[in-house]
Formats: sequence, C-alpha cells, structure tokens
Amino acid sequence: MAEEPLPDASPSARATDLRPADAWLARHGLSGARATPLLAGRLAVRGRARLAAAMIPALLIVASALAAVPAFDGREPHRPLPLLALTALVAGLLLAQSLLDWWVRRVDQRAAATLSRRAAHPIQPSWRTVLGLPYAVFAVATLAGAMALAGSALAVPGPTVRQLAVVLLIGLLGVTVITAVQLRHLLRRPVVAEDEESLTADVIMRVEDARDLTTPSVQWALPMVLLFGTAPGWLSAAAVANVILGVVAYVALRARTPSSATVARRVMSVR
Repeated sequence: MAEEPLPDASPSARATDLRPADAWLARHGLSGARATPLLAGRLAVRGRARLAAAMIPALLIVASALAAVPAFDGREPHRPLPLLALTALVAGLLLAQSLLDWWVRRVDQRAAATLSRRAAHPIQPSWRTVLGLPYAVFAVATLAGAMALAGSALAVPGPTVRQLAVVLLIGLLGVTVITAVQLRHLLRRPVVAEDEESLTADVIMRVEDARDLTTPSVQWALPMVLLFGTAPGWLSAAAVANVILGVVAYVALRARTPSSATVARRVMSVR
C-alpha cells in the first residue's frame, strides 16, 4: 500500500485515521499489515459516506410517513400533492446517493493515481463474489415480501388504505433504485492495490459495502409505519410476520455465511 497521502484528502490522511485503520486490519485478520495513509484515507472516506448514506433511508421513512398524514387523519386521502412531493424527494435522495458514490469513486481513482505500482493481477470481482447468491436471494425475497404487502393493501376497499399502499409503493421503488445505483457503483469501483495485502483489503471493503446494502431497514419499517393499526387486522399481522421472519433470516444469513475476510482470501487464492 502506498506511503504518500492522498493529494486531496488531508483530513483522511491524518495520524488520527491510522489507528482506526490498524484496528480495521486486525479485525479482519490482517494484523501483519501496516496501515498506510492511503488505506486510512479510503476507510475514513467510506465511514463518512456510510454515515451520510444512513440518513437516506431515515429521510425516506419520515417523508413517507408525512405523505401518509392526510390518510391517517382522514383529510382528503386522494390528494396527489403529498405523493408528488414524495416522488420528488425520492429523486432528490437518488441524486444525493449518486453524489456520495461519485465522491467515494473519485477518492479511489485519485488514490490509484498515487500508487508507484499496481497489483500484478488486479481483479474486478463480480456480483456473485462481492454480494454472493445468498445475500442476493435475501434482498430479492425481502423486497418481494414488502411489495406483496403493498399489493395486498391496494386490494383492500377504502381510499385510506389504498393511499397508504401507494405511498408504500413509492417508498419501496425509491429504495430499490437507490440500492441498485449503490450496487452498480460498487461493482464498477476501481481496484486500488499494489500488493497482495492491499488487494485483500480492497476486496474486503467491497464485500462489506455490498452486505450493508442488504440490510432491509426501509423494507421492514415502511409497512409497519404505514399499515400497522390502519389496515385490516390480517394485513397488520402480515406486516409483523414479515419483520419477524426477515430478522430471523437475516441473523441466520449473517451467522452461516463466510466473513468478508474469508471471501477475500478465497478470491485471492483463485486469482
């Protein structure tokens, strides 16, 4: 890994960032490697981008709840203005996520430009390597379950529940597009490595980022916020069951699948 700091990331290359980088290496079984300003800078930027990205689903959940307020209190639930505002917000959140991805990608590109040499056989992992089939199936199943709840709500007589179902659909479609944009960025991100250790670290970061994308916060929270207690009892029970089954599946998935470090070492062994 390169010794010189990134040319445009002086805060990221500070000595205070080296200690978390050393801890990150040790946590992933790379305690023999020494943290460099380049790795520390990349990890610091990812931490800040991840913190900012965590606000996006929170804003989407809050905005969806606000868009559903007319339906909750019985004030003209068929008015299109809240739905249009929610759609515009989803577009704005998509733009914000794209800018965050561009920022991380730009830092990686500039980091790659500082390397005195690149890894002899750089790899560009596919989605099967970065995300993995079990996580991909879980993400699709989680979305399908939330969409099924929204579709069931649309079939319920009464404008209130239908309005809530439309809000739920807009939120779910929005988070799906945002996640797809994140995954596309992750797969196209440049490989930044000059030796085997830094290449392993690069793969670990990709796998961790991809697995974070499968955390279904919006897919679990929105049906509960919008349908529980408002929709018919069977639909509220289905929303609760969706969360319980999803949490059980997610815990089992995290416990039974190899760690990101193990995946990275397997990639390196067949390189």
